[in-house]
Amino acid sequence: MMKSRLCDLVGIKYPIIQAGMGPFSNNNLCVAAANAGVLGLLSTSGLFNKTDQPWIYEDFIKTAEASMDDDMATVLEKVIKRTYLLVKDKGGIFGINVMVSVEAGDNARVMIDTAIRLREENPDMKNNFKVIFTSAGDPVGWKDKIKNAGFTWMHVVPSVKGALRCKKAGVDVIVASGHEGGFHTSWEPVHSMILLPAVVEAVSDEKTLVCGAGGFCDGKTLAAALVMGADGAQMGTRFLATQESDFHQVWKEGVVAAGDRGTLVARGFVGPARWLKTPRSEEHAVNTLKKSPGVYLGVPDDYTTMDLSLIDFEVESMQAIFAGNKEKALMAAGEAAQRISDMPKVNDLVQSMVKEAESILRDIPKKYLD
Repeated sequence: MMKSRLCDLVGIKYPIIQAGMGPFSNNNLCVAAANAGVLGLLSTSGLFNKTDQPWIYEDFIKTAEASMDDDMATVLEKVIKRTYLLVKDKGGIFGINVMVSVEAGDNARVMIDTAIRLREENPDMKNNFKVIFTSAGDPVGWKDKIKNAGFTWMHVVPSVKGALRCKKAGVDVIVASGHEGGFHTSWEPVHSMILLPAVVEAVSDEKTLVCGAGGFCDGKTLAAALVMGADGAQMGTRFLATQESDFHQVWKEGVVAAGDRGTLVARGFVGPARWLKTPRSEEHAVNTLKKSPGVYLGVPDDYTTMDLSLIDFEVESMQAIFAGNKEKALMAAGEAAQRISDMPKVNDLVQSMVKEAESILRDIPKKYLD
C-alpha cells in the first residue's frame, strides 16, 4: 500500500491533498475527499465577501447549513461541525484553508480563532479536524496560535525563498506550488519540475515535509512528485471536475472540455491568475496586457493608479459563473485541465490515481535498475 510521511503525520490513507479552492464553496467536495482517504480542505475566503460579493457568501452557506443572517465565524463553525459529522464515522481527515495576506489578516484571525475554539469545545473533533492550511501571505507570526492549539500547519509557496520563510516560521508541511497551478499563479513562471525538487533540497528534513502542487492530477504525476522527494501532492483542478464538486456544472464541464493548451494567464483578484481559455478570458488577457502589464512582468498592481475596469470585469465574470452564464464567465483552472477528460466520483478518482501510482513506482526498479 502507498504511504508517505504525510500519511503518518495527519492520518490519511493516501499522500494526496484536495486543494481548498476559493472563494467558492467546496463544502461537499471536502467531505467526499476526506472520506476517500485524502486530506480534504475547506475553503474559507468566500466568507470574506458578504458585503461586496454576497452571491459568493450565499453560495457558501447553501452547503453549510447556515443562514445569510449568520456572520462569518458562525458560518464557519456550522460548516466545520457539518463536515465533522459527515466524515467521523469513516475516519476522514480535514482542515481549513485560510488566506493570511495583510489585507485578509483580521478575517484570518477570526477563522483560525473559530477553528481553535471549536476543537477545544469538542475534543473528539481532534481525531478528524487536524489541519490549518495558510496561503496568500507571510507565515511568520502564525506559529504560536496554530501549533500551540495542536493543529498540523501547512503553508503554500511559489519559491525557494518562500519555503525558507516557512521553515523559519515553523510550518510542518510546505506546499511548493508551480506555475501550472490554477487561479492564483505565482508572479514568476517557475514550474513544478524545477520548483518542487529545489524546495525539497532546501527545506525537507525530519521535521519539515514538502508536497508539490501545480500540474498534479493523476497517478503518473503523483508518482513523479514522490520520486522527486516530495511527501505528497496537492490537486485542485482535478478535484474540481468531479461529481461531488460544489463548483457550477458549466465550470466542471469547461475543465473536462479544455483540451490541449486550454488555459491562459491574465489578471486575477490578487495578481496573476490562470483561466480556462475562452473568448471571455482571451479578452481579459488582452486588457491585462494593455492596462496591467505588470501581471506579466512580475510587478504588482498599484490600485491607486490602475484602470479599475479590469476589476469590474472580473467581478462581473465571477458573478456570471454563479449564474451559469458561460459566455460572460471567467473559470479558473490549472494547466492540468488539458489532461482531464472525465468527471468521476471522488472515491473512484482517488482509487484510480493510487492504483496507477503504485504500479509505476513498483515498475521503476524493473525498468531502470539492474
